[in-house]
Formats: sequence, C-alpha cells, structure tokens
Amino acid sequence: MAAPDSAPAPAAPERSEPRHWLRLVAIWFVLALVGDLLIWFALYPHLPPGRMTDMAAGQQFDIAVLSITAWPVMSFVLLYFVYALVVWRRRPGDDEDGPPIHGNTRGGVAIQVGWILGTAAIVLWVFAFGTYELIVPAGAGGGEGPNPIWRLSGAITTSWTPGSNDMLQVQVIGQQWWWTYRYPQFGGMESTQLYLPNDTPIEFHVTSLDVIHSFWAYQLGVKADANPNVDNVAYTRPRQLGSFVVRCNELCGIWHGAMFNYGKVVTQAQFLSWANGVRAKEQADGLLAALPPYALTYDPTVIPQLGKTLTVLAGITGANGYYYSGAQAGTPGPPVSP
Repeated sequence: MAAPDSAPAPAAPERSEPRHWLRLVAIWFVLALVGDLLIWFALYPHLPPGRMTDMAAGQQFDIAVLSITAWPVMSFVLLYFVYALVVWRRRPGDDEDGPPIHGNTRGGVAIQVGWILGTAAIVLWVFAFGTYELIVPAGAGGGEGPNPIWRLSGAITTSWTPGSNDMLQVQVIGQQWWWTYRYPQFGGMESTQLYLPNDTPIEFHVTSLDVIHSFWAYQLGVKADANPNVDNVAYTRPRQLGSFVVRCNELCGIWHGAMFNYGKVVTQAQFLSWANGVRAKEQADGLLAALPPYALTYDPTVIPQLGKTLTVLAGITGANGYYYSGAQAGTPGPPVSP
C-alpha cells in the first residue's frame, strides 16, 4: 500500500506593507510644527527690514506669516521626496515589477478632494492676507501712486506742526545722481540730509527732476518710484532712533550705484533744533529765496535759476545734477545746506 502524499508546506505569510501615509502625516506634522515655532520665535525677530518704523515692522510681520504658511507645504514636498528615496527605492537584486494598480476610487477621490481644498485654502488665505496688509496699514500709501485710499492714522504728539496737519511732510527729490529733501512745513527749506523725528507720522512725497529713480529707505520700510512730473506718496512712522541708508533702486545712469546717502531718526526736540537751524541759515544766506516755490512736482526746463548758459547755450535741462544754478560756476550741486 502506497504511502499517502505528504501535505504541502504552508505558504509563508506575506509581509504586510506599513501604512506609509500615516507615517508621512505623522512625521510631517512634527516637522511643520517645529519649523513654524522656530520661524516665529527664533527667526522672526531677525527678519528684514527690521523694526525701525511701523511700516518696516509690518513688512517683517508679513514675511514671518508668509514663511509660516509656506513651511508646512515645503516641508511636506521635501519629506515625500526623501521618504520615497529611502523607503521605495529599488533594492539590490530586486528585478520584479511593482504591483499592478488598477485604481482606487475611495482613496483616490479622497486625495484629489483634499488636494484641491488644501491648495485652494492656501491660495485664498495668501490672497486675503496680502491684500489686507497692502491696503490697510497705510491706505495703499506705500509708494503705489499719488492718491492713497486714506492717510496714515495717528497724530503727532507735539505741537510744532503748522495748522491742523497731523504729520510731517517730506518731499524726496531724485536727480542724477543724488537725493535732496524739502520740508514744506519749515518754509520749503531743502537739505541733502534726511532727518526724521521719532514717533511721528511721516508723509513722503517722492518725485524726480530728470529720469526715473526709486527712493529706497530700506530700514524705514519705504520704497517708492521717483518719476518725473509725478507725486508718489508713501507713509511711515519711526519707532527707533538711529541711522538708515537711502539708495536709488532703479537703474538711472552711469553713476546709479553711487546714488545713495544716509538719513537719521532723532528725537523730536533734536529734529526741531536741526530743521529750524537749517531754515534760518538758508534764509540768511539767501538760499531759501533761490529755491523754486514748493510744489509737488518740478519742471527743471522752466526754472529761472537754470540760467541762459545751461538751458540755451549748453542745452542742459536738469540732468546730471544741473538743476540748480550753482552748476554755472563749475560746481554742480544744489544750493542747500548739507
């Protein structure tokens, strides 16, 4: 009698595949949370442009919020990339094809719906936040044009401003290749130095005499194009004492790189002393009377101070620093106090 066939050996159980998506979400959540906390508490205080003014602090806050928004998205993309390289890489000696996938209606629909809702929420949030931050803090008075939606709020805490005006006006005049600044509330006096009082709303009126320049006071959080025959309004309010750099951020000619100077935020008492001193000196020297009447824009071709030598014989109409009659004596430059 033949021996019965031996029973086949039981097949080895297939190794269950780990729940990759659960792993990814758990790791991503930790990375996103830790990264956002580091951005807010460690990186945020050091982000540009600093906190010298309200506008600068607002821009610093905007960068921090947008960084916190972007980090979870970026961290998920990077995590998925690294996870795929480590976990789903081809093993040595593994020449088999991957398992065939014919579709997954339940999981696929969930992923698609989640992806659409998540990306839509991020885009709408960035749109709403960016629009609010662009318009509300300064009424779009951030160098976007001559007509802000509304003025920067807040009154000056001292009583030196004339009339009912509640902020200091400073006109920024760009010219190849330097900046000058007029103070209409101090008799229209003009200086090559930009002094600002602390804790005071400032209303910049930015214009140009020749080509397109760009007034960029980085630490103040102010950047406004200086266009000929255009009054471009920008607001700020200094909150810290100290110096700041003013540069031209629009290619304006051969000496564009040298078109910069320095400004300073001082106390209100120091500013009053400086402004009144410059005004008195320009009046005594006759320089204040030589300046054209204060206006929001200037046409250098019709200013009498240019003189026949420049406008008729030389044909120079304001470019290259020849806006003022001092150039006729071979010393180009504005007749203003340094």
